[in-house]
Amino acid sequence: MRDTDPRVVLGLHRSRHERRLLIGALDLGVSALDTSTNYLRFRSHEVLARVAGDLLPKFHLSTKVGYFPGSSGAEHSLAPERLHGAVEEAARDLEREPDLVFLHNPEHSLTPGTTRSREALADACAALASATSRGLCGAWGIATWDPAALPPLVDASTPTPSTLMVRAGLLVGAGTLDVAEALMEAWGLGTGAMWGMSPFGGSTKAPVWARVDPRVFLRDSGGYSRAQAAFRMAYQLPNVSAVAVGTDEPVHLGELVGALAAVPDEQAVAEYRTLLRDRSRTQSV
Repeated sequence: MRDTDPRVVLGLHRSRHERRLLIGALDLGVSALDTSTNYLRFRSHEVLARVAGDLLPKFHLSTKVGYFPGSSGAEHSLAPERLHGAVEEAARDLEREPDLVFLHNPEHSLTPGTTRSREALADACAALASATSRGLCGAWGIATWDPAALPPLVDASTPTPSTLMVRAGLLVGAGTLDVAEALMEAWGLGTGAMWGMSPFGGSTKAPVWARVDPRVFLRDSGGYSRAQAAFRMAYQLPNVSAVAVGTDEPVHLGELVGALAAVPDEQAVAEYRTLLRDRSRTQSV
């Protein structure tokens, strides 16, 4: 068995939740697992407990709350009582308390710059902080797909999360990168408190990865595939300590774990960020 590397988080967004995948992850030293209340059509927690309940204590387990079953599918809510109840339900369905619970995409129920939204965000964060203090989870954080609305809403009344999860990788725009870092500063979060997700922008089979060779951002590109290089770069854009990545194949997960040995070219990364910012300014003119 490999030594545990906490920088890789097995994400279950599109996963079939098979036991063999979790065993394979542990064998690779991947001991962080991320899911959500709404994954697998709102059955993720229940299925995990049924097929791998004995394995779950071996993982640092994170989940997310914010989406709820609705009459026409999933609906989003920041109502404190619903969020608190969702954390209680997660612990019950998983048959263990999650190590970390994220407030899932709070921007879906917020309007930028309004007093009501500022209060709604603070109250939602307070609900998760309360659940943490009651021992329903080990810590709480925020997972946001589009964080642009959040920085103006964060003030002294907003409880501070332990972890921020944002999109990461070469396909993330300059605006998202800058906003993520602004949120970290607004909450006073230190190095290691930011996680990345969606490192391939959806899929390694997207046409962009046939046109672009991410290995140019590595000091030594020999021996690494384009997918491995793209995954390694997700830790640099923005600077994150962990990346949640999904797969149903332990072999693929092993390839990504192997990519962590690659060394990024810091100068190339800095130049790329400059290009992203220049392009963003040009498009906004």
